[in-house]
Amino acid sequence: MIKRHAIIVGGGASGVLLAYQLLRLARRTFRVTLIERRPEIGRGLAYHTGNPEHLLNVRAANMSALPEDPDHFWRWLSARDMCRCADRYCFVPRRVYGDYIASLIMPLVSRGDAADGLRILNSECTSVRENADGVVVELASGAQLAGDFAILATGHDSRKLPAACYADPWTPPSAARIRKDGLVLILGSGLTMADYVLSLLRDRHTGPIVAMSRRGLMPKAHRRVPPLPINESEIPFGASASQLLHWLRHFVDSHAAQGSNWRSVVDGLRPFTQRLWRELPIDSRRRFLEHARAWWDVHRHRMAPEVESTILKAIMDRRLTLRAAKIVDISPNTAGATVRYRRRSQAALESLEVDAIVDCTGIVKDPTATGNPAVRSLFDQGLARIDPLHLGIEVASDCTIVNRWGFPSRRLFAIGPLTRAAFWEIIAIPDIRNQCVQLAERMIGDIDRGSQAPFVPSVTTSAVLVPKQRAALVGHH
Repeated sequence: MIKRHAIIVGGGASGVLLAYQLLRLARRTFRVTLIERRPEIGRGLAYHTGNPEHLLNVRAANMSALPEDPDHFWRWLSARDMCRCADRYCFVPRRVYGDYIASLIMPLVSRGDAADGLRILNSECTSVRENADGVVVELASGAQLAGDFAILATGHDSRKLPAACYADPWTPPSAARIRKDGLVLILGSGLTMADYVLSLLRDRHTGPIVAMSRRGLMPKAHRRVPPLPINESEIPFGASASQLLHWLRHFVDSHAAQGSNWRSVVDGLRPFTQRLWRELPIDSRRRFLEHARAWWDVHRHRMAPEVESTILKAIMDRRLTLRAAKIVDISPNTAGATVRYRRRSQAALESLEVDAIVDCTGIVKDPTATGNPAVRSLFDQGLARIDPLHLGIEVASDCTIVNRWGFPSRRLFAIGPLTRAAFWEIIAIPDIRNQCVQLAERMIGDIDRGSQAPFVPSVTTSAVLVPKQRAALVGHH
């Protein structure tokens, strides 16, 4: 039996979970190649941190990688002496969770025949192409892989630092050589900001830290409250952003009057947030991003109670200052940078001399300027396009990548944070694991039904296809 070859570009949590599901559900049907440029599999940006104070922002109880086995992660954790975790409601160090994700995939790695199981290539994917036979993936070494499908699981897009005064939010402050007593300006006041403050404090930074965002809002913290059971019929799907906000406020207030916590309502909405986003009119999506996103994020994406305690203490000790303001200009200089900004609801400009700037906004301002060569190659060929709101790559509801002319591919897919334009709530494991199961089942079902006939390019799409070629499979790199 000839197995279908799925090539997954990106070996972080999203890529690992999809590979696991494909091989768990259809090892006789699929073989998988996982391409990851980092030496460690399963970590990506989120779980590579070595700081034990960087905690998950989801309870251990909700972090199983397997939707059908909610206690899988808890059992794995309980069998190991890796952290102090009294019960399922604890918040585990992210590094430990990366170990868990990696443990899923290691037993599936092929020990011999490259045509069986999982093959991991430690290399960078520089190009993804589609041809009459399937897909061709090129590596930084120049080697090429032929496959039936390519799935992009590249996670959060990393950006080049625009000037020497900028520090990478995903690396320790010591690596950026930030002066211990220097003033550090953090752009954004969300969860990444909190992580970087923890890193600064762990590195014994003594200088002032200023976190600046348009509204100066900081994420709320988790509490031991259960999600509220919400009936789907209670939710006004398809309503405008303002109508949804009005409904949600009234819904929270009515349940608060009965003794419920707002967190229960927000958590109870979680199974429906992707549908809410999909059915939100495009103009309402735009208004949500402009006016309500910050409010939603601080209530929806909460921090662990331990992290909250450390951040609040830093504020009380005047180590950290939150400032609601908008950056007007950043002028790098030999000492760092001069930053001019305008406080919220103020007309006057103020300036700040900073030693380092850390961009923790997480906002992709221009998806077409991505530094990821694999994604860049799709844009260059017309095999992918940006969504109307410029959130990122456009995909259909089944995760197929939409080309320049609006047609979904039959061989190119995307999963995880890369698909936020279509699904919005797709950055946390509980959402990603469901997406991976659904895509794996869809790919397997298509093959079982025999729908993957030889690809015949239409007049519309033929312009973006490369000439037919047979690429040689390569070994480990």
